[in-house]
Amino acid sequence: MRQYLFIIILTAAVTFIVGWVVWHLSHRFKIYPGIRERDVHTTPTPRIGGIAMFVGIMIAIAISSQVPFFAIFWEKPTAIWAIVIASTLIVLVGIADDLWDLDWMIKLAAQFITASIIAYGGLQIYYLPLGGITVLSSWVLFGLTVLVIVVVMNAVNFIDGLDGLVAGVVLISNVVFFLYSYMFVRDFGTSTNSSLATFIAAAIIGACIGFLPLNWRPARMFMGDSGALLLGLLMATSAIAITGEANPEALSDAISDDRLGESQLLGAFIPILLPIVVVMLPLTDFGLAILRRLKAGKSPFAPDRKHLHHRMLDHGHTAMEAVLIFYAWTAVVCLSVLLMYIATRERWPGLWWVGVIFGVVGILACLVVTIIPSRRRPTLAPDMEDAS
Repeated sequence: MRQYLFIIILTAAVTFIVGWVVWHLSHRFKIYPGIRERDVHTTPTPRIGGIAMFVGIMIAIAISSQVPFFAIFWEKPTAIWAIVIASTLIVLVGIADDLWDLDWMIKLAAQFITASIIAYGGLQIYYLPLGGITVLSSWVLFGLTVLVIVVVMNAVNFIDGLDGLVAGVVLISNVVFFLYSYMFVRDFGTSTNSSLATFIAAAIIGACIGFLPLNWRPARMFMGDSGALLLGLLMATSAIAITGEANPEALSDAISDDRLGESQLLGAFIPILLPIVVVMLPLTDFGLAILRRLKAGKSPFAPDRKHLHHRMLDHGHTAMEAVLIFYAWTAVVCLSVLLMYIATRERWPGLWWVGVIFGVVGILACLVVTIIPSRRRPTLAPDMEDAS
């Protein structure tokens, strides 16, 4: 665990320092776009904060090659190099879009290319633990891997609309995923606790911690597409990586064992559920946006101002309230499933209900604060990130 904490601190420190430099250079050389018609902020603000996150994560990857604890995923470094190449490409495309507004088809093509690089590098969904270990054809799994990565990238990018929103939501969900993956590898993995999935989650946590001070309202800098797409790419990659680090026989035995009670059986299926839950909020907004735009006869990637966070502002919430409410939803949903997993894997009979009760009470509380705003008349906040 100490090695992972070191990666978190290192990535956070590098991200913050580089971010501060990028912010100063952006203002000195006026490296920021003008205000667009769809933007909801009124002050020209640099959108290339993703550069700082990228540098922080790449430094963490480089340092990991010199740490014996992480040697297991450097023995065959193809996957690591795939992550480096794909991350570099998506950040470059994101920077270009942040500065010049690329056509959505160019961005989508780049996303499919980067996702294919990850899958070709060996980070794929190799099996589906549904009622046993279900193995599909290699081409089907390759395509499924690419599709999952592209969907998560866009889902994270779509909620990038308020100061601190994406960084905070991703931070909370990856703290939960970090704890989950650490325990999952311990329960179903190999003889070592070192895990590429856990390492990626730790690097994401550090990047978000380092960037949040610059992105907190009022934001000095936005992460832009370069940052949001990078976070989405790495979140999807870490979730996919954990399927390759588990022991399929152990997981299959846990699912098919007739002697298991409902508590243990639930614990065997939660590994399928939790990686989806940590991106549930972005996926919900993404799905609603796609349906809304297709229904209106528009491109599914045409930007608008009807995302969930925009609706909360129009409903009467302040920008800060909307962000904190999103944080609360993310924490409640993710922690409830994590608590269920902890209880079932530690063989605590019946205590998986603690996670259910926590989730139900938390969701009800979130519904109340979401429905009841602190003010009656909605007022657009002066400085917020651009609508995606």
